[in-house]
Amino acid sequence: MLVLEWVRFLIGGGLLLCGLVTFIIEIIGVFRFRYVLNRMHAAAIGDTLGIGFALLGLIVISGFNFTSLKLLLVIVFLWFSSPVSSHLIARLEVSTNEESGKHYLVKNLIVPDGGAEESREHCCAMQLDSSGSKTEESGGHHMAKNPDASAEVPRKEDM
Repeated sequence: MLVLEWVRFLIGGGLLLCGLVTFIIEIIGVFRFRYVLNRMHAAAIGDTLGIGFALLGLIVISGFNFTSLKLLLVIVFLWFSSPVSSHLIARLEVSTNEESGKHYLVKNLIVPDGGAEESREHCCAMQLDSSGSKTEESGGHHMAKNPDASAEVPRKEDM
C-alpha cells in the first residue's frame, strides 16, 4: 500500500511539474511576442494546458474521491471557457484595431455590386485569369479559386 501512495505521489508531482513548466513557457511567450494576438494565443494555450496538468496532478495526489470530481469539473469548465473567451477578445481586438493592415491581411468577403473593378479597402485585388476563374493577388503570390471546390489552389504559373 505504501508503494502505491508513492507512485500516486510521483505521478501527481510529475503532472504538477508539467503544469509549472507550461506556465513558465506561457509567461516567456507573453513577454517575448510583440503583437497582442500572439501574446493572447500564448496565454490561452498555456492557461488551458497548464491548468489541466496542474489540476490533474492534484486529482492524482488527492485520490479518487468527491474532491477529485470537483477538480475534474473545474478542468472541464476551464477547457470550455478559456478558448471561447480568448476568441471573443481576439475578435474584439481585430474589429477595433485601427492599424489592422500592419499585422495581418483583412479580406472583405462581401463582393460589391460593381464586381472586381471597384477597389475595396483592406482586400485583395480580384482578377480573372485566362481560364475565367477568379484569382487573388496578395503579397506577391497568386491563388486561383476553383468554382467547384471550396479550397484555394495555386495557379500553375506560380509553381
